[in-house]
Amino acid sequence: MIVDSHCHLNMLPEDKVGNIDEVLATAQELGVERILCVAINPPQWQEVLQIADKYPQVYAAIGVHPCEDKSVVVTDEEIIAAASHPKVLAIGEVGLDYFHFEGEADMNWQHERFKQHIRLAKQLDKPLIIHTRNSTDDCLTILEQEGAEEVKGIMHCFVEDMTIAQRAMDIGFYISFSGIVTFKNAKELKEVAKQVPLNRILVETDAPYLAPVPYRGKTNQPGYTCYVAQEIADLKEMSLEEVAKATTDNFNRLFKLEV
Repeated sequence: MIVDSHCHLNMLPEDKVGNIDEVLATAQELGVERILCVAINPPQWQEVLQIADKYPQVYAAIGVHPCEDKSVVVTDEEIIAAASHPKVLAIGEVGLDYFHFEGEADMNWQHERFKQHIRLAKQLDKPLIIHTRNSTDDCLTILEQEGAEEVKGIMHCFVEDMTIAQRAMDIGFYISFSGIVTFKNAKELKEVAKQVPLNRILVETDAPYLAPVPYRGKTNQPGYTCYVAQEIADLKEMSLEEVAKATTDNFNRLFKLEV
């Protein structure tokens, strides 16, 4: 079994990949048997929960993505209500993103929303799924200061160096590699993948984005997690089966799921 630890099934274009039934059938054929579908804003929460309700192999995460602007405000009660659904495994995708707000001097609104999600993740005892772009030091500092180690989580679509990976792992976070690690020009990231211990690695697609080689530039889908897992196996000189088992075990351990 391979687990896609991060995708957006509700955002997949049917004209490119087919409907969700077809996407999940393809995933099954490629050995991807468990999927975490991540909602990035309140209107998506119900969409993702409906998908998770319909398909036993699909789980959900709910949160407000840092690229949602400051007008998107959610109450503690709204987050708690959505996150209390039995298929919700995590709070996310949350974090900080300075890239999309370049030139905006005050990022305090992002910081406060991020802290809200961390506080509620601790209250709900659910791990966090972290997005960070051009903001890694601040992001990790907030995670450390706010006690995110209590619930741990995932550094989603990791593209940083080994120093950052180690800092995240020191507070209990797992490092999740996407299709980017398969790109020929991702030499530094490949070196990081070699160094991160296998028991702290997850694999993902971030579908419909970031399709791995050999589908780079096309619409991604959960089944393509197998190519990410194969790249990790090649980098670590291991079998695909070993990487598939280890990353699945890691996912199940983080989210306290039965095999």
